[in-house]
Amino acid sequence: MPLLNLEDISLAYGMQPLLDGASLTIDSGERVCLLGRNGEGKSTLLKIISGEVTPDAGSVRLDAGARLAVLPQNLPSNDTRTAYEVVAGAFPETGELLSEFHHLSQQVDEASLDRMMKVQERLEELDGWRLDQKVNTILEQYRIDPDQTLNTLSGGWQRRVLLASALVVEPDILLLDEPTNHLDVPAIAWLEEALSQFRGAIVFVSHDRAFIRRMATRIVELDRGHLVSFAASYDKYLELKEKALEEEERQNALFDKRLKQEEAWIRQGIKARRTRNMGRVRALRAMREERQQRRERVGTASFSVEDASRSGKLVVDAKDAGFRYPDGREIIRDLNITVLRGDKIGLVGENGTGKTTLVRLLLGDLEPTEGRIRLGTNRQVAYFDQLRGELDLERNALDNLSEGREFIEINGQQKHVLGYLQEFLFSPERARSPVRVFSGGERARLLLAKLFSKPANILVLDEPTNDLDVETLELLEARLVDFAGTVIVISHDREFLDNIATDTLFLDGSGAVREYVGGYTDWRRQGGRFPTEQATGGAGKKSVTPASGGSSATRSAPASETPSAAAPARPVKLSYKLKRELEQLPGLIEELENRIEALNGEVSGPDFYQQDTDKVNAKLEELAVAETKLEEVMSRWVELEEMRSGE
Repeated sequence: MPLLNLEDISLAYGMQPLLDGASLTIDSGERVCLLGRNGEGKSTLLKIISGEVTPDAGSVRLDAGARLAVLPQNLPSNDTRTAYEVVAGAFPETGELLSEFHHLSQQVDEASLDRMMKVQERLEELDGWRLDQKVNTILEQYRIDPDQTLNTLSGGWQRRVLLASALVVEPDILLLDEPTNHLDVPAIAWLEEALSQFRGAIVFVSHDRAFIRRMATRIVELDRGHLVSFAASYDKYLELKEKALEEEERQNALFDKRLKQEEAWIRQGIKARRTRNMGRVRALRAMREERQQRRERVGTASFSVEDASRSGKLVVDAKDAGFRYPDGREIIRDLNITVLRGDKIGLVGENGTGKTTLVRLLLGDLEPTEGRIRLGTNRQVAYFDQLRGELDLERNALDNLSEGREFIEINGQQKHVLGYLQEFLFSPERARSPVRVFSGGERARLLLAKLFSKPANILVLDEPTNDLDVETLELLEARLVDFAGTVIVISHDREFLDNIATDTLFLDGSGAVREYVGGYTDWRRQGGRFPTEQATGGAGKKSVTPASGGSSATRSAPASETPSAAAPARPVKLSYKLKRELEQLPGLIEELENRIEALNGEVSGPDFYQQDTDKVNAKLEELAVAETKLEEVMSRWVELEEMRSGE
């Protein structure tokens, strides 16, 4: 007998049903991943299972005696309870008494002692000391300080405390809603390990493809109100889903062809109408009704990025740069990096290691307290905030995006704001709904729509994958890869980094920033490890070795390239002439970039192409020559810098 059975569940908010006769069974030990588009109702379905939401129709049956626990999607904002109180709170009355007893035990007045005696008597009646032992055991198992208050913990440790609270009751079914959101990679790895040791059934919503591949034994998709089960791995599900969609399109095409033929027959002349079969007329009416009830699959998002004019070849150059707070805390030290136009930079590091500070330094929002950082020219930055802070929750999607405009221009093409929002899967009705009723994925899509509606040649994305459905995520990856400008991404989504990053910057928490060629997997292959792994014997990258070639200077050598692997190259000592040339190149680069910026301003002027053809061609030729010269000078500068670093 299954642990959980959902039968013919229906729920509607407004005209369109969220769930339409959905059915699902969960057996003991299964790890079921619930997939679906943003706004399809996945979180609502979990709330129906937990009893938080009552469906309009259908039944939810949990096996007699089975226990259910929930790991919530959102972390508490300002919870001042201790970790012990949170975990003990899983046992309603007993937990409150245990928390009170621990608090009273620290008091010395007579009233507190009297109350503690009464609490102790009640705890003995409820077998509370056995539960106290369970709470302390799981806190110790998860290495959680019982006296630490929740609001002082990072997102990863808060998630760890909440998981302990869910598992201490030894549930038969555990519900998880986007459990990897806002977690760094070590925390995700810990969560995967903890869940793999759980013997009960798990039902989870996630768009982290690496997490799904590791955890799921079955995929269940919520599609247009119905639940479709795939007893397969995630990769096999992708194959089966593609075949299912092809078959659905074929069947719909056959149905529409038959309907068209029947419509033609019913409209025949007078003679045909005198002899027609009334059963056939009724069948046609049934076909029309079926066609009307068909819920078309929502189209795939099809957005594009609004390109600004190109930035300078050099985006940012840091030499021995560092940043420390006035209290002396060092966040970044000895930063040596060159970012060129077109680089796709992924930032990896545990929470609190300074990734946001590093981004602010690279953007020029913070001045380094040590060394220097030189910024390139013609930089237009668009910033994606993981906290969705740029959205006004009380306004609708249309007002959030339009800012008073009826049309927006994307790469020279005028688009109506409503039409543009439809590319991000917002229907006109949904576009007029307040943002506060949106799901996390819908808010993320709206922020992307707002971000990409403005010209930019540098995109900075802070955890952009949180809440996005897989199809939108894959489209975002494709757009970022095709984007001609520079991309800087803070992300803990391992597959996302693999798919878009040309370089990975690793922050180990000591202030050091190490650069590696490639994405997350390449970083691991080159010996990259987190400090917690290094403490248990893993070896991390210790230094940056310049490598010749590539789109950016200062690349990390693969871990296998140790001094013993090959004979060390003889250092090249710069002559006086070469040193003099190197000193003069930055000024020449700046002069060329200023000239290119001025020429771009002339070329983009409204009256430029109304001039004489010869003048237009001459100015365009001058611009092309200047850009070519800048490329040559930049290449020479990189070459000499690498030679100097080998001295």
